[in-house]
Amino acid sequence: VNYDTMFKQIRKVLSGAGGKVSFNMGEMLDSLALDHITNLTTMLVPFFAGLSRGFLMLLTKSSNINNLLAIEPNDQTVVSWSLNSRRMIEQHEPGTADLSERIEAARKCQQHGYRIRFRIDPGILHPDWRADYAGLIEKALTIVKPENITLGMLRLLPGHFRLATDAYGNRARKLLDHNFVRGASDHKLRYPPQERIEFYTHLI
Repeated sequence: VNYDTMFKQIRKVLSGAGGKVSFNMGEMLDSLALDHITNLTTMLVPFFAGLSRGFLMLLTKSSNINNLLAIEPNDQTVVSWSLNSRRMIEQHEPGTADLSERIEAARKCQQHGYRIRFRIDPGILHPDWRADYAGLIEKALTIVKPENITLGMLRLLPGHFRLATDAYGNRARKLLDHNFVRGASDHKLRYPPQERIEFYTHLI
């Protein structure tokens, strides 16, 4: 509800920056999941239209785009969909839009004039992952032409194991039952390097 304070802070950041600044609204939350309640995009998107060096990054796993389609798009706003294979969405992303709904929402937003990106992340190794992710990419890129695609794989801080297990029980234990290695710089647990190389190479 503190919209005026937010807009002032955005302007302050831009005034002190030497170049362009991206404001990522999807780092710790879903940008659109509650937009039908907050109506935040109806204020943010027009606000960023007037900022030559500021960019709004919306990241979502939802198909909640009615507000976006009701307002004028602009080059300062980018809408990015987090995608995963159909199987991983069904198993590990309950309550989110399914793969077809996300891709269709992206298509509608692109047709409306928004800049569109995809984020295939977190990539999860599972039986038949090669076929599943190939199907995801073929389906997505047949329907939408994103300006950028970001790739990522499952990575966790040690505490995430406990949180995930407490929340999802055996489903999480199965997901986390892998030979993860600890990163030297950020201490996050990741798949071994060779498995990550194989995953990224396959998707590319």
